[in-house]
Amino acid sequence: MLDAKIYVVHYKKGTIVKDDDFYQPLMSGNVFTNEKEPFVGDDTNDNISEKNAYYSELTGIYWAWKNTHHEITGFCHYRRFYTIHPEPFLYKLKRFFYPLVGIGKKRFGLIYTKDIQTFQSKILTKDELIEVLAQYDGVLPQARKLKYTVEEHYRRYHDINDLSLLRSILTEKYPDYLDAFDLVLKDNRLYANNICILKNPQFDHFMTWWFDMIFEFEKRSNMDKYVGYQERIMGFISERLLTVWFKKNKLNCKELQLIYFKSFKKE
Repeated sequence: MLDAKIYVVHYKKGTIVKDDDFYQPLMSGNVFTNEKEPFVGDDTNDNISEKNAYYSELTGIYWAWKNTHHEITGFCHYRRFYTIHPEPFLYKLKRFFYPLVGIGKKRFGLIYTKDIQTFQSKILTKDELIEVLAQYDGVLPQARKLKYTVEEHYRRYHDINDLSLLRSILTEKYPDYLDAFDLVLKDNRLYANNICILKNPQFDHFMTWWFDMIFEFEKRSNMDKYVGYQERIMGFISERLLTVWFKKNKLNCKELQLIYFKSFKKE
């Protein structure tokens, strides 16, 4: 049996859906919350927990990369879990009406539900993951369908100069990624939420490149200008970088729907 672990990233204490030998609750920014079991905190050994305001779930991801080792490592969120099971008929029927109220693209790839009891058993299991990875290199959430291109979406909701800075960093450090970067910006598909599941050594390869880019972006930016919603800047740029890395490296990944427990957002 392969050694596989999925870290369930939390940012505050709340409902814990999964806590077993496969799913490990992980508190990001634990230097500020000091949560104990069943969480592992991201504030021990090699960590960037104090950067959580800017980095969001990335502080937890960094901790897991630097302080653990598994044959298969993955991440999901406390309210977003992978599933291989088809969407129930009634949920598919409800999805038919999403475009009529303007949420069709926003909810693409997400099964919205408050029904923990029904859907807890549909969350991806270790056996199911191993079966998937017998045929694929990794797992990604279904790519979000944006209303605009990735570039235009960023322009509307963030500072477009961030993308120019990313491009300049790539030009200096990873010029072979420029084509993938440009293709991603012109497309309207984005792997959101900074989550994936990968085998080693692909996991280490991705993390090394990802955090090198993220840290370089921070080094060259004035972080004080990012306030309020924009304070989570590193989380926003890392979603774009994740999409670029997978576009460039052309891994054969299985895209899975996510079960979204919407009631947890209010906790």
